[in-house]
Amino acid sequence: MSGGVAIAVQGLSKAFSGTTVVNGLSLTVDEGAIFGFLGPNGSGKTTFLRMLCGLLRPDGGSGHCLGFDVVSESGRIRPLIGYMPQRFSLYEDLSVRENLDFMARIYAVTRRRDAVEAMVERMRLTPYVDRLAGALSGGWKQRLALAGALLHRPRLLLLDEPTAGIDPKARRDFWEDIYTLSGEGVTTLISTHYMDEAERCHSLAYLVYGELLVTGSPTEIVAGSNLHSWSVDGPGLHALAETLRAAPGVEQVVPFGTTLRVAGRDEKRLEAAIAPYRDAGRQWRQRPTSLEEVFIYLMRDRQVQS
Repeated sequence: MSGGVAIAVQGLSKAFSGTTVVNGLSLTVDEGAIFGFLGPNGSGKTTFLRMLCGLLRPDGGSGHCLGFDVVSESGRIRPLIGYMPQRFSLYEDLSVRENLDFMARIYAVTRRRDAVEAMVERMRLTPYVDRLAGALSGGWKQRLALAGALLHRPRLLLLDEPTAGIDPKARRDFWEDIYTLSGEGVTTLISTHYMDEAERCHSLAYLVYGELLVTGSPTEIVAGSNLHSWSVDGPGLHALAETLRAAPGVEQVVPFGTTLRVAGRDEKRLEAAIAPYRDAGRQWRQRPTSLEEVFIYLMRDRQVQS
């Protein structure tokens, strides 16, 4: 990461038809960071990203993005941003090269043809350069979309669930590109539902019902949850799960393959709850708490408070 601050916003809010979608969101993102946004559908992730890039005007709050005011100078921010929506938005009846040439014209890229050819090579699109975009696989469509978002050399990338629906190999390749861009000083904001992708981010924000529930690095968020976790395998796990869900000190029981994952915040009460079931041919292991367990717990806690 570069060391400066790319984004600093305070109290950013947005409502539609009287319903608050983003409620007083404040956060800071470092230059070159990969910053992940998580949360259920309708939590305000996309709305927040669109406010940052000037596609939506905030109803309240203030802040700066890339050194410019997000409210009064949004027109100066937009040329510095590459935006990639969840759905493929380029022309399926144009070739890879034609799509990139079109995007280069939109961005008024200098030496357009050279820029297109350089991007084709960088994104490893050469074998598909004359193929219609509509004939590409999901992974190559996303790579083409990322290439289009990078043509004008943006300082900030906004990626809205960019790997939804693509295969694991394509997702891994996509993330390698994001890490390379981070090393070049490009800041990336990415919304995702995938916990393994969240763990790849430098920092995270978890939004629920328009509010920022928690932020920090994946390690910090897990440590701050104070959850303690066990796994158990052996016979009768279905019945055991029902029993443990009702036990004091147990706050989460989740089937995971051939095991159960059991978690709670009070370590002594949790150990007391599982103690009667530590035999019967079962194997218990204390294990590190996962990011997914933390977010499930946070969501449950938020629902209880609502």
